[in-house]
Amino acid sequence: MTTWETQGLDALQMGHIRHYDNLSRQLPNDWSLMKGRGVGQDDFGGYRFQLAYMAYALALVHRHRLPAAPAVFQPIMKRLIDKLLLPEVWMYWHNVSRGGSVFNAHLARNYKEEWDPVGRDNIMYSAYVQSLTLLYHYLFDDPVYEQEGSLTFRFWSYFWGGEAKEFKYDQKSLNDHLYWMMVKSGYIGVACEPNCVFQICNQPAILGFRMHDLVYGGSIAEEVTREYEAAWKEFGRIGENGHYHIMLAEDTRVPRANAAAYPWVDAWLGTLMNMWNREFVRENYPRQVRDYLIGSADGLLSVRSTPRPSIKGETVVNDDCDFGWVAAWASEMGDEETLSGLLRYADRYLSPNWRDGGLYYPRNDVEGDEFGSRLLVEPQTGNVLLGYSRLNVADGLWKLYNEPWSKERFKQPAFREAADDIDVSVAFYDAADRTLHLAMGRSRDRKGTGRVGLGPVPSEARWALGCDGVEVALGRGNEILSSAFDTLSASDGMIRFDCAGGPSRSFRLALL
Repeated sequence: MTTWETQGLDALQMGHIRHYDNLSRQLPNDWSLMKGRGVGQDDFGGYRFQLAYMAYALALVHRHRLPAAPAVFQPIMKRLIDKLLLPEVWMYWHNVSRGGSVFNAHLARNYKEEWDPVGRDNIMYSAYVQSLTLLYHYLFDDPVYEQEGSLTFRFWSYFWGGEAKEFKYDQKSLNDHLYWMMVKSGYIGVACEPNCVFQICNQPAILGFRMHDLVYGGSIAEEVTREYEAAWKEFGRIGENGHYHIMLAEDTRVPRANAAAYPWVDAWLGTLMNMWNREFVRENYPRQVRDYLIGSADGLLSVRSTPRPSIKGETVVNDDCDFGWVAAWASEMGDEETLSGLLRYADRYLSPNWRDGGLYYPRNDVEGDEFGSRLLVEPQTGNVLLGYSRLNVADGLWKLYNEPWSKERFKQPAFREAADDIDVSVAFYDAADRTLHLAMGRSRDRKGTGRVGLGPVPSEARWALGCDGVEVALGRGNEILSSAFDTLSASDGMIRFDCAGGPSRSFRLALL
């Protein structure tokens, strides 16, 4: 039997959700708290990654912890996806598409400036747009990104660039496009930068293919993972040191080993690949993670990072997010001991901060203190991944991928309308008892009316609304038979009322 205790969120978890919500509400091109050390949005801490993994975290907590609270998550995810389409997020591509890095300099003459951010390569962006829009449709039964041109990438400047650049897609056409690029590659995957096929960045596309299958039917994900696995057997996923290969060069077909043992490589890939290649990931996890953890006598854990090399006399400056990715990895693996040690370390040394009701760990570029304690916090770690880790459950992505959610949920009563100032810590529907359970209150950090809506309620069904164990209203469909709430109304199968201020209160809506 599902209980309040197993379903409820604690204050820290609710704080992370509020921080994601706060960031999603910032005005267009206000990237406060989100700018990392790198320049140009072409590194691992870019806006696209922060937006995507906030949305993934919300999907996981909705699916596994607050399944009957779509009103909490749908608006935030929609705002995050819409931000993902802003030019500031993807304009790095018109430079990166030309090549010229240490991995493709010899091929740079073959590449021209490309403005379409999903046209070729750049799976490190296109897969997030594809997977998030399909995930949104799957979770909320909302086909908004199914409409032609709903995914439009557009840029125009008064000062430079000539005519507007505009590229129109939708979730179906983008999914088809990525699928055929995957097929054209021989299923080894689509490149990020030209010539560079990263294992990590092809995993979100696989999640997108699975969401496409769950929404529309078919078996694209099964085909792609089967052929992808077969293609990579030629190279092997893991190097001689036991760590995952970083990428494969398209021209030479030679993998680049993680010889320096960068934690982010194993952790990021392991977190994502667990959704479809679980046994393999779990077989390698214990040995891999041991190479990265630094323990202390009181059980706190930190992460050893590998210094970035000097290339052509230049020091590479970007956000690897080692600490955050190892925490996310531990959460997906269900490694509670490691996750607890990392989060307790973060709470002691990484300066957790509350802002407008949201919890995050602010950016800090200082590597460590005089005692050797790690202090480095990148925005992707502090804004996103530590919250993701605290909100996730063991095998969170695996369950999302492999245990389809029944469409019956769209017919069941749920928390479907919420004013901006509502916080929810419990939301689940007990089908056996035909009862919706909620715990919610009004936030002091956000303006709003406190109005909420529960439903749908079948037109002829008798129902009872309880608050803190006391029955406060009875009704039949849209008819209210009795009510102790002055603000309660019923129409269109929805029961609406104003949530009072003060501490969180428990509610139950039972179909009699």
